[in-house]
Amino acid sequence: MVDVEKVKKLRQETGISIAECKKALEKAKGDIEKAKEILKETFGEISKKLQKRETKEGIVEAYVHSGKKIGAMVKLLCESDFVAKSPDFQKLAHELCLQIAAQDPKEVPLLEQNWIRDETKKIKELIEEYIAKFGENIVLEEYCRFQI
Repeated sequence: MVDVEKVKKLRQETGISIAECKKALEKAKGDIEKAKEILKETFGEISKKLQKRETKEGIVEAYVHSGKKIGAMVKLLCESDFVAKSPDFQKLAHELCLQIAAQDPKEVPLLEQNWIRDETKKIKELIEEYIAKFGENIVLEEYCRFQI
């Protein structure tokens, strides 16, 4: 039996469903770090399967830094309007804007950059987590960064 507190903690840290967190913890014999690796591997596989599916919905998100000298925009696509309207999808789009504003993608391709909130995770892995979470393909169609 897996400790409920560990399941809650893993769920809070990953945003993945309770059932998937419990399965990963059982497989990892209660080790949270091993469970995270299991989830990462699982979501990579799920992401690869879903990448073939068409994305016709999505949102455009924009961010302007407080000094009004740097801004970023993204066009983030998904499969359904339901997902596009969800707060989690909108949060992902916002996080991508923050990433672009903070780390100019001209230096290192955006998907290969380490995420500014968690240096152990690349942007492509962050997107893969959301693909697995929603069960839908997500595509970062376009992005731009402005700086004065």
